Amino acid sequence: MALTGEHTVEIAAAIEDVYAIAADLEQAPEWQGSLQSVTILERDAAGRAVHVETISDAKVKTIRSFLRFSYDPHTAMDWSQEKGDVKSLYGRWSFDDLGGGRTRATYRLEVDPGRLLGMLVRGPAEDRVRKALVDDAAEGLRTRAERR
Repeated sequence: MALTGEHTVEIAAAIEDVYAIAADLEQAPEWQGSLQSVTILERDAAGRAVHVETISDAKVKTIRSFLRFSYDPHTAMDWSQEKGDVKSLYGRWSFDDLGGGRTRATYRLEVDPGRLLGMLVRGPAEDRVRKALVDDAAEGLRTRAERR
C-alpha cells in the first residue's frame, strides 16, 4: 500500500524567493508542520544540503528518514530515502513562474510505509496522514513566502 499525494498552491512571491525557502532545509521545520527536525549530514560544492536526516510527525507514528536531495535551481528539488522507518519515500517540489511575481509550487510525496506501518494508515487515518505530510507542506510554503 503506497501513500501518494500532490498539492499545488499559487504563491504571491517570485520563483527565486519561493525556491530559496524550499531549498533552505534547515529552516523547513519552522513552516512545514509535520517536519520536526532536519540535520544536514552532507552538502554539495554549492553549499546545498544533499544528505539529510529528518524526523517527521506522520500522525500515526514519528518517522525517521535519511534522504538524498538533488536540485534543479529555481524549478525543482527531488529527494528519496536511502534508509529509514518506511519502506520507501520519494518527494518533489516543482516550481513554475507565473509572471508578475507569482509562482506555482507543487509538492508531491510517495511513501510506501511497509506492512506494519501500512496497517495503521488505512481509511480515515490515511487522509489525515496525507494532509499532514502533503497539503500542509505546500500551504506552509505559501504562508512563509507571502510573509516575506
